[in-house]
Amino acid sequence: MRTIVVFIILVFATTTLSAQLKIGDKIPNFVLINQNNVEVNSNQFKGKFILIDFWASWCAPCRLGNKKLVKLHDDFGADKIHIIGVSLDTDKSKWIKAIEKDKIKFTQLIDPKGFDATTAIQFGVEELPSKFLFNQEGILIAINPSDEEISNYLN
Repeated sequence: MRTIVVFIILVFATTTLSAQLKIGDKIPNFVLINQNNVEVNSNQFKGKFILIDFWASWCAPCRLGNKKLVKLHDDFGADKIHIIGVSLDTDKSKWIKAIEKDKIKFTQLIDPKGFDATTAIQFGVEELPSKFLFNQEGILIAINPSDEEISNYLN
């Protein structure tokens, strides 16, 4: 019996770990809708750095982070980096209000199933905010990089 329990735990741990992105992995393909109900495919963002930021309107650290990302977007512009916010909000109206209030101009998408959302599972998101920085070839180069680390990559 003990052997079976250990085996089940190992299988579960292996399955969970395989869903989590690691440095060197390629950006996963996903299609989500933006605040205008238009489908956006992650494959359309190529040739520039890509920062994917998982957040939610109810998350205070996320909302503070939005202010920093707005500044980063203003400082470097879309010619240097694509910033993609992926909201795990379950209430679309609260998400849209947060985008407006935080004055976010960069790409915003929603996967409305919270931590059970497909993209959250693909990326291995276990807390908010969670950031993933990909280079121009779509290779993951940093998980939860600081603002300074992001700036260093872009300079």
